[in-house]
Amino acid sequence: MIEILDRTQLPRARAAGALVADILQTLRTRCEVGTNLLDVDRWARDMITEAGAQSCYVDYAPSFGRGPFGHHICTSVNDAVLHGLPHDRTLADGDLLSLDLAVSLGGLVADSAISFVVGDAASAESVALIGATERALRAGIAAARPGARIGDISHAIGTVLGEAGYPVNTEFGGHGVGSTMHQDPHVANSGRPGRGYRLRPGLLLALEPWAMADTAELVTDADGWTLRSATGCRTAHSEHTIAITEDGAEVLTAPAAVRA
Repeated sequence: MIEILDRTQLPRARAAGALVADILQTLRTRCEVGTNLLDVDRWARDMITEAGAQSCYVDYAPSFGRGPFGHHICTSVNDAVLHGLPHDRTLADGDLLSLDLAVSLGGLVADSAISFVVGDAASAESVALIGATERALRAGIAAARPGARIGDISHAIGTVLGEAGYPVNTEFGGHGVGSTMHQDPHVANSGRPGRGYRLRPGLLLALEPWAMADTAELVTDADGWTLRSATGCRTAHSEHTIAITEDGAEVLTAPAAVRA
């Protein structure tokens, strides 16, 4: 299903996006050396509940996971890149942490992810990975405008990741959002320009470039959810929910400092 919002629904989408952005930025400030991933999940749960919103993850049970997920946020560390199931792990100095959060507020969903290094021991590899996914996300957003096609976004993302020297996995990528978290169209992180669904105002998309340092192959943890690089290399993940408008792409999950 591809869902197109009307103009009266866009303020609710903005509110959902702002909530997701604010929760992620709060969690980023709280995640330090010694923080337990289960505490991160608890903090996310409390903030979602206090806002009168609903987690999109707790009851989520897709075919590719061992559902239901049962937690409120994805916490992926170092070689884990997607769907990291929160567990009893304490963060160490230099860990590369990716947080992925999807929330429903007022009947509309926003989805975003950030990657950052915990503590002070940031390796050059971690900084490069995070930077590449953030640049790829900006490129994908710039390509998202009325009349463009999904392939234009995929091509922009894949070009940045490829130029940075990272293999690209197209199994998991961006997607439509709206009244539910995962909708069509799929937005692969590499593709051919001029192909695929034509973008139109009212379409919400979650764009999510992610990269692994030296492989495109994923393996699944015994928990049935956490996806890791097959070689154990480091990974990073950046994501925003955007709305296609008459003027281009509006980033709904931008941090408050950017929204101001």
